[in-house]
Amino acid sequence: MFPGPLINATTDDAIHVNVFNNMDEPLLFTWNGIQQRLNSWQDGVSGTNCPILPGKNWTYEFQMKDQIGTFSYFPSINFQKAGGGFGSIRVNNMPVIAVPFAKPEAEYDLLIGDWYYQSYKTQSDRSPDALLMNGELPFGFTDTPATFNVTKGKTYLFRISNMGTRLSFNFRIQNHTMDLVETEGSYTSRITLDSLDVHVGQSYSVLVAADRDDDKYLMVATPKLIADFQAHHLVALGILDYVNSTSMLPTFPIPDGPDPFDMNFSINQAKSIRWNMTAGAARPNPQGTFNVHNVTISQTFILHGSVAELNGSTRYTVNNVSYITPDTPLKLADQFANGSGVYVLDEFPVASVKFVAQKGVFVSTGIHKGFMEIVFKNDLEVMDSWHLDGFGFFVVGFGDGEWTLESRSTYNIQDPVFRSTIQVYPGRWTAVYAYLDNPGMWNLRSQNLKHWYLGQELYVRVYDADPNPAKERPPPENLLLCG
Repeated sequence: MFPGPLINATTDDAIHVNVFNNMDEPLLFTWNGIQQRLNSWQDGVSGTNCPILPGKNWTYEFQMKDQIGTFSYFPSINFQKAGGGFGSIRVNNMPVIAVPFAKPEAEYDLLIGDWYYQSYKTQSDRSPDALLMNGELPFGFTDTPATFNVTKGKTYLFRISNMGTRLSFNFRIQNHTMDLVETEGSYTSRITLDSLDVHVGQSYSVLVAADRDDDKYLMVATPKLIADFQAHHLVALGILDYVNSTSMLPTFPIPDGPDPFDMNFSINQAKSIRWNMTAGAARPNPQGTFNVHNVTISQTFILHGSVAELNGSTRYTVNNVSYITPDTPLKLADQFANGSGVYVLDEFPVASVKFVAQKGVFVSTGIHKGFMEIVFKNDLEVMDSWHLDGFGFFVVGFGDGEWTLESRSTYNIQDPVFRSTIQVYPGRWTAVYAYLDNPGMWNLRSQNLKHWYLGQELYVRVYDADPNPAKERPPPENLLLCG
């Protein structure tokens, strides 16, 4: 299947995913935004798991512990994500937990992302060839565009994810508005939008009222930071099809969106996405019961995403360090050798930039049950987005130029949204707070696949010395060994 099958779960469900690797190369899947509480053994990235070898199978076993919302999964090795293998994850509320909006008539998963016609095994630095919607080419280029049936007078929930490798997009529906209600496990304060920016690795839920004449309407995604005249082949087009429509086809032109270079529009929209402080989520008590109104910061990471030439090749870096993947996953090294011979803890700077770029196994300490402030600084000329496995974080600030201590005065600490992937605009910074209550070895990465593959990542080691399995689970019985 392309996209892959939906994982449709409920809060606290135990999930078993048996992966059969019928490819000719190693494979891992990661569960983007699923926190893997006390269980980084199931995270499915190179620092936590040995790959599933060709011709073999392996079963992931994890729990949707204390989570609700819209997420995704995808391959995490090399450029495999550019070849597909991705799909949606829904985590539904338990029936006893009230949802802060009326039950929709139906729910639809909408996976949109850039696509290359060439094999993911021979990726070059070329631009994407298309923007797909649920694996389909745009209306006008295929007989089977992504189509969603609706009945006039009903309301529908669309779970939108950017499954691409590099391009942010703006999504909109012809003659319709959308009410944003959730992102990556958090209910948001409800806002009505004409269009929505979605960055690589991000997920949102929007409510769409079928309140127009019975007809067919275009669903559109267009890339950010690419001029319209250069992006004509990068327009994803699907159809919102009213079941009583007598029209054969939707009508052009496609609806206008914001200027793709209008950063103020995008930043103001990002700042308007706020946490619904009164809604329950995975638990009956309000989300806002846990907040950052008055927290003490235990440590601050200031992470510069940049690019460097190392040994004649282009590498992406964090504070001028380009990550190299050791043969032994970090989590196994911790378990069997206390990390020795595989990595040196806290070898590289987390609040300054090394003068000379280098490669290394970048692993830093995260203080267990401390609040970490992370400032992501984008020194590149392209949009970036960052993701932290094992946790969500509170998005407290966006700013231009260099971050300073005085920048904290601009933070929103009243109702910042809680999510796990956040965009960082070119030449700007984004600040988040993460509460590190989940022991394990956790990947902190660029979601831009090229940046990630070429070294823009590190691992945060959150350690609890208590051997009680209620604090952190032991290795699974089917643990794969390598290195």
